Amino acid sequence: MAMAEIGRTPAGGCNRQALTDGDRTARDLFVGWAREEGCGVTIDEVGNIFATRAGDEPETNPVLVGSHLDTQATGGRFDGVYGVMAGLEVIRTLNALGVHTRRSIQIADWTNEEGCRFAPAMLGSGVMAGIYDLDYAYARTDKSGAKFGEELARIGYRGTASACRRPYHAAFEAHIEQGPVLEGSSTTIGVVTGIQGAYWFDVTLEGVASHAGSTPMHMRCDPWRAACPLIEKAFAIAQATAPDGRATIGDIRIRPGSRNTVPDRLIVSVDLRHPDPETLQAMVAEFRATVDTLAKSTGVASSVEQIWHMAPSQFDSRLVDLVDGAAGELGCSRRRMVSGAGHDSLHTAQFIPTAMIFVPCVRGLSHNEAEAASPEDLAAGADVLLQVVAATANE
Repeated sequence: MAMAEIGRTPAGGCNRQALTDGDRTARDLFVGWAREEGCGVTIDEVGNIFATRAGDEPETNPVLVGSHLDTQATGGRFDGVYGVMAGLEVIRTLNALGVHTRRSIQIADWTNEEGCRFAPAMLGSGVMAGIYDLDYAYARTDKSGAKFGEELARIGYRGTASACRRPYHAAFEAHIEQGPVLEGSSTTIGVVTGIQGAYWFDVTLEGVASHAGSTPMHMRCDPWRAACPLIEKAFAIAQATAPDGRATIGDIRIRPGSRNTVPDRLIVSVDLRHPDPETLQAMVAEFRATVDTLAKSTGVASSVEQIWHMAPSQFDSRLVDLVDGAAGELGCSRRRMVSGAGHDSLHTAQFIPTAMIFVPCVRGLSHNEAEAASPEDLAAGADVLLQVVAATANE
């Protein structure tokens, strides 16, 4: 709740976008708390913060926990933040009990997970995982033209440690579910087995601008004639792969955007998701074919630009079993599930054995100022995290 005061919105949420002054204040608070617990703090070239509690054998590969402190423009108090705070609570608990671990434990605050100011999302963990190079990250700009690299330096978090893959023994991320499944089934712990894949497309449909009153319907070249059935088809493709398929039309840009003019251009953003890679590819192929068919039948020009792709990922089966077992030993109800949202664990899983722990959020709301979670569920997730971190840090 102290962290939630930074960037607090009138509706009770948070606006603490990456590399803003609010992000700097949140980072400073976290670093101060970590140092109070005796952690050493390292900052890498892309701004990722690593707070380390030294183990008895620091030469062994450490255990990584954490998430992110940046938020959406109208974000909530728990998305990402819970994972960083839960990691800090694990270290506070171990310190309070005088518990030593063989391996060091490291808390990460990943830079620009949300991607709402600087695209793409999960940029800090992506650079460390080798998905993006450092120059690419530094060159990202926000809507005002401010560059990622310059803003990182401005807030004082452009570190010197190399932002590259390093050896870890295990990685865990605690997070609110960001969906309604756990609450709807009265389940306390989501044992996350992986993250579903996603494709983002911009579909451009081009016709001919004309007067809304004087151009007969049969003589128009209106891109909406293709867009309307295309949107319906996207939903149908997702529904055909239920319950896991997803299709979202998140944005439509219209030119010229006048009430009494038939538009000459529509750009429709389409988000398709599924956890199975073959099914996802089939969904994409069917969608692309639909664009071609509708464009030809309506006489409009079309193009499909792939904006982003997130391949489906599977988490480490041993660590997934460990999370499941810890939840059971603590008496928590649990279920195995696939994450519908992307997380930094998607990138750590590329080079570290990784698992995630979900807890319910009220009404499934996230990326929303009304985002909430009960103290009891948050504590249960932190307890599970404590058990699996302590176990793996002593392996």
